[in-house]
Amino acid sequence: MISGYLSLLAGLLMAAPAADADNMPDITGVWATGSEGGKVEIYRCDEALCGRLVDADALRDNPDQRDVRNSDRSLRDRPLDGLVVLQDFSGGPREWEGGPVYDPQSGDGARNGELRLREDGSLEVKGCVAFFCRTRVWTRVD
Repeated sequence: MISGYLSLLAGLLMAAPAADADNMPDITGVWATGSEGGKVEIYRCDEALCGRLVDADALRDNPDQRDVRNSDRSLRDRPLDGLVVLQDFSGGPREWEGGPVYDPQSGDGARNGELRLREDGSLEVKGCVAFFCRTRVWTRVD
């Protein structure tokens, strides 16, 4: 009798549909930040997700724009074009955690952040320092 239950269970497991990777949310691609014409490309970095600045009003005006608002004076000479602003996010399929998160517009950064894909397809990007958090909503460009 036990072998009958085991056979039934094995049959059910084999008949269960496999997870469809094509239906899993994918946040890689280019996102409009909604601030100063900013666009960030989210891409795979090893096993995690990262994001780099690929466009902004300041970059169109001056492609050699530097990270002049950074609170760390030693980083103010680095170029904004291609600057990594999201690092080492893992999780999914709709929520990811990682960090640091960096906002070159303000020069502020957060050690930890969260990404959440909303039902409407937009992406919530949240960074927190101690108890103070800031959330922005990004929209997909591509």
